[in-house]
Amino acid sequence: MHKVIPGLFLSTLVLAGCSAAEEPKSPAASAPPAQTAAASVKLRAALLPAPKGMTVAYGPETGAFGSLKSTKQGMEALRQAKAQHPECAGAAQLDAAKPEVAESPAAVVAFSADRGSITQAVVSLPAAAFPEPLPQQCADYTADVGGTQITYTTKTLDMPAKGDQSRAYLTTAAGDKQNAQIGSVMIRRGNLIMSMLVVGQRVKPQGLYELADLADQNLVRATA
Repeated sequence: MHKVIPGLFLSTLVLAGCSAAEEPKSPAASAPPAQTAAASVKLRAALLPAPKGMTVAYGPETGAFGSLKSTKQGMEALRQAKAQHPECAGAAQLDAAKPEVAESPAAVVAFSADRGSITQAVVSLPAAAFPEPLPQQCADYTADVGGTQITYTTKTLDMPAKGDQSRAYLTTAAGDKQNAQIGSVMIRRGNLIMSMLVVGQRVKPQGLYELADLADQNLVRATA
């Protein structure tokens, strides 16, 4: 992925709580409570292995979602970004500012290659925590990210249903003569919610659906 993309689109990348370009490889988060640690083993097993042609750029990191370094970085990036509609920066994604989300067991990993990056998080949460659909006003808005005006245009994808609940979006982010696309997928199966972002110059919906299939298969095994 071009180096300019992580800086320009950090406020979007943090929707999954992690930016592959902002952190080196990291071991698991330090000593979470015993019950969280036990749950994290299961969640880590639900993460995807590195796709062909990609390498692990971050993690896997496990622990309470709000305690992960990647989540904290994401929340800080959201605070720094000045959006036309502030509510849109984290819309349709897990909200780590909510105590019930922040305290939940989670696992995060990120992969990278020259063509882009994939960031995935799996969090143990009740069904009610599954994010609401993207608000209409968030389909097209602008934000100031580090002094650069970025325009985000998002469309809802007609992804085949997966798990108990699922949604997918494709966002085009444009600014400073650079463009990128961000494909996002949310899947809930039982009490596990999986969030995945695919970032690159171009993200094909079919490729996003194939990754979602693989992620859902891991969720099936994790909830069996």
